[in-house]
Amino acid sequence: MVKSNDIVIPPGTSWLMDKDAQAVCRVIQEGGYQIFYVGGCVRNALLGVADSDVDMSTDALPEKVMQLAGDAGMKAIPTGIDHGTVTVVAGGKPFEITTFRRDVQTDGRRAVVAFSKDIADDARRRDFTMNALYCDALGNVFDPLSGLPDLLARRIRFIEDPAARIQEDYLRILRFFRFSAWFGDQQEGFDVDALAAISSNTHGLETLSAERVGQEMTKLLAAPDPAPAVAAMRQTGVLHALLPGSDDRWLAVLVHMEGVLGLDLSWLTRLAVLGGDDPAVRLRLSKADNKQLALLREAGFSGPPLPELAYRHGAEMAQQALLLRSVLAESLPDLSVLETILEASTKVFPLKAADLMPAFSGPALGQRLKRLEQAWVNSGFALSRTELLQLP
Repeated sequence: MVKSNDIVIPPGTSWLMDKDAQAVCRVIQEGGYQIFYVGGCVRNALLGVADSDVDMSTDALPEKVMQLAGDAGMKAIPTGIDHGTVTVVAGGKPFEITTFRRDVQTDGRRAVVAFSKDIADDARRRDFTMNALYCDALGNVFDPLSGLPDLLARRIRFIEDPAARIQEDYLRILRFFRFSAWFGDQQEGFDVDALAAISSNTHGLETLSAERVGQEMTKLLAAPDPAPAVAAMRQTGVLHALLPGSDDRWLAVLVHMEGVLGLDLSWLTRLAVLGGDDPAVRLRLSKADNKQLALLREAGFSGPPLPELAYRHGAEMAQQALLLRSVLAESLPDLSVLETILEASTKVFPLKAADLMPAFSGPALGQRLKRLEQAWVNSGFALSRTELLQLP
């Protein structure tokens, strides 16, 4: 085991200060075993970004973890005991603890594992060097595979042989690009060995479920600037394998305009600008997301005037449509349009069905109300209640 004497977890880190997490660690340690925080929580703490899920790793076998937790009055749940994972509940909070493991056999989607006493075996099961970092209950960092230099340089690098890591789980191709977008130093470019291995293994993407692909793409497109990573996906053949017909040429322009206009990013808007054949099926989008994407595509590339869009679908939808229209025009809009959108989204149609009764009823009432509402919208929301009632 390699301990870093220079790097420790910042003392104010929330999960390191968590008394319940500390209690879990203490129970395992007092039983004569090692226990470490591992993976995303360690990575994010060292990078100074938002906390990730807190996972723990130990050299105690799952049954021993359950016994020690039970003896200490904690609830232990065998959530994934066949794979070495036990969930220990302390202070009402769940903590996943997984026994050190090594891969025995993999098929690109799942692995057969054996338990190990060696932290380096456990580290080699992980995908990237920056995720193979551990720390103890005192915040001391352990780096069995020399991942710290990569982390501090924000370098996304597969552990040991990139092709072997990819073939263990082809989803790691997408994770590489997602991690590059969120954590990588994009000024330094991408690891060339990783890109070469990805290019040679794109056939494995066919084995992945649409749900897993969709989850990764959603997270990637939600990054502050996914454009360089998506461009690398195109260059390696990954983008078109996942979304045939997609085109990333406008993505960087969209990200730039989001910043200039000060608008919130939307991964769905970014997906809309990418295009592609049947993303709802290929990414297994929810019904709500698919409906939103269809509306974005319609409103962004044609659709009604933005004030009407804001009135009918809200300011956010109109703002995202403005972004898409500006990208296609390759021109920033007048900022006053944003004020118009916000104002339009607050408008309330001055007529109600009762105002048209009894002169109209049934389907005729609905049609009349709809026609007058459209006339009011077309007037720039200017027609008064009295003026609307006087229309022929």
